[in-house]
Amino acid sequence: MIYKILINLKHTSFIYRERNENIVKVLIIEDEKVLSDTIAQCICKDFQTEQAFDGYEGYLYAKENIYDAIILDLMLPEMSGYDVLLKLRENKIYTPVLILTAKDSISDKLKGFRYGADDYLVKPFEVEELIARLNAIIRRTKGNYQDELLEFKDLKINTQKRNITIKDEEITLQGKQFDILEYLINSKGTIITKEQIFDKIWGFDSFTTTNVVEVYASGLRKTLKQYGYDKYIKTIRGVGYMITD
Repeated sequence: MIYKILINLKHTSFIYRERNENIVKVLIIEDEKVLSDTIAQCICKDFQTEQAFDGYEGYLYAKENIYDAIILDLMLPEMSGYDVLLKLRENKIYTPVLILTAKDSISDKLKGFRYGADDYLVKPFEVEELIARLNAIIRRTKGNYQDELLEFKDLKINTQKRNITIKDEEITLQGKQFDILEYLINSKGTIITKEQIFDKIWGFDSFTTTNVVEVYASGLRKTLKQYGYDKYIKTIRGVGYMITD
């Protein structure tokens, strides 16, 4: 496989392009050049990548260009990843952002989500998980929830009629239980935090708290238990939920 490397002399950035016009565009903002280059090369089969090596440069790239997603480190020179994210959202730039960092405390994760991050991945990481998470946030942001039929094993969701069947038997879920299940299946194999679920389904302006997510997730599991599907909803302690085989 042949890759073309273009050097932007003004910003000392690189663009890795595989010869496929359908690849979506991802901006990598990471000051560790070796890591940034490695990420770019590992994901270039699926994505066209551009790189920036400090926060301010990354902010300018994200502000002046259109990307399908941004991979953002937090510990950056010139401008921190938090500040980059905050300024983008303040300027109504809603490109999905995946934070990629060694900062793994719950407080750091919550801060990232409060500032507008779409997902959070801690170093070290597996490339396969990075690609899966990128695909998930791009799919969510592009509104691919509009697929009329979602499937997970024998469970089928008709998103237009808002009904669910398991082995052709229709089951009934409360409104937000339905929404949570739809969200998880759309992001199959990806950890979705309670904060992401809360913001997506209840909204930033809701007067309730994220604890309500646990209540509805518990109710969803109880409904699915009689069909043996509760076991597929995994709880990631202190973080959120994931649906997986």
